Amino acid sequence: MLAVKGLENSAVSSLSHRIILAVKRKTLIRHDMNTSRSVVEIVPTHIVTEGGGFKVRRPFRMGKVMSPFLLIDEMGPVNYGPGEAVGAPWHPHRGFETVTYLLDGRMRHEDSAGNQGELNPGDVQWMTAGRGIIHCEEPHEEILRDGGRTHGFQIWVNLPASHKMMRPRYQEVPSSESPTVERNGVWARVIAGECMGEESAIDTKIPISLIHVKMNSGSRLSQELESGLNGMIYVFGGEIEIENETKVKLSPVAFGVRTKQQIKDGELGLLSEGDVISIKSKSDSEFLILAGPELNEPISRYGPFVMNTREEIEQAFIDYRNGNFVG
Repeated sequence: MLAVKGLENSAVSSLSHRIILAVKRKTLIRHDMNTSRSVVEIVPTHIVTEGGGFKVRRPFRMGKVMSPFLLIDEMGPVNYGPGEAVGAPWHPHRGFETVTYLLDGRMRHEDSAGNQGELNPGDVQWMTAGRGIIHCEEPHEEILRDGGRTHGFQIWVNLPASHKMMRPRYQEVPSSESPTVERNGVWARVIAGECMGEESAIDTKIPISLIHVKMNSGSRLSQELESGLNGMIYVFGGEIEIENETKVKLSPVAFGVRTKQQIKDGELGLLSEGDVISIKSKSDSEFLILAGPELNEPISRYGPFVMNTREEIEQAFIDYRNGNFVG
């Protein structure tokens, strides 16, 4: 009887071993295979007047579309005449971060924490408002006097509740220190995250990818994104196509199959889950790749304040009126 039990136990043990090996093989295969992202929705843009009267191109529904990004404002491009340039006079923020990235023109920044800076083409300003800051972003005196072309972006990145009341901080990265890479007809500036082996040194409170890409017509880019991050692409020149043959072949009703896989100038493409984007440029094109985590927290937003509850918004107004936004 003991021998029989031994045989049964041996058979069970052998079967268990085979199951474990099979599970391990499947796990290894799953890890080795990249899951391609596809377009699940195209969000159009509209023109909004901001600050001292400058116009921006902004995707609809940004605050409700993709955590942690609250908005993407494309400033210009606009050619100012002498004395025409406008900016954003002194105003407060609390509870999130603003990222200003300049493509053309010159701007200057000043805030209540004593930071001052100048932005030139390719420069990045990453300001964490945290518990409260007041700042202004104005055209450089040269642009005000002589006029000129201005083009850039301001992106709002939400902060989780645990960081909303952190001490404000200011990171300024000149173009000379912002990593760029060019390969096979693809150029990229890595503002945050990683692209083609180049990694940004900027410090973000949550995992963020923000990459400026230019592609020659017909060129291709395979960009890895952490699978747990929400992903999107904002095109501001030309047209690109997201290549996702595997997903189309596996399931004709999968995410992205019924949505056009092309993203054109002035469109925001929201991406499915996955860990890689395969991009083909259908013309000379220019765009931003953005990715960040789903915060899964309530958002209470009023003007320049983004918190989790209405009570926190009311407190932000009280603190601002009482002069507590000093950095």
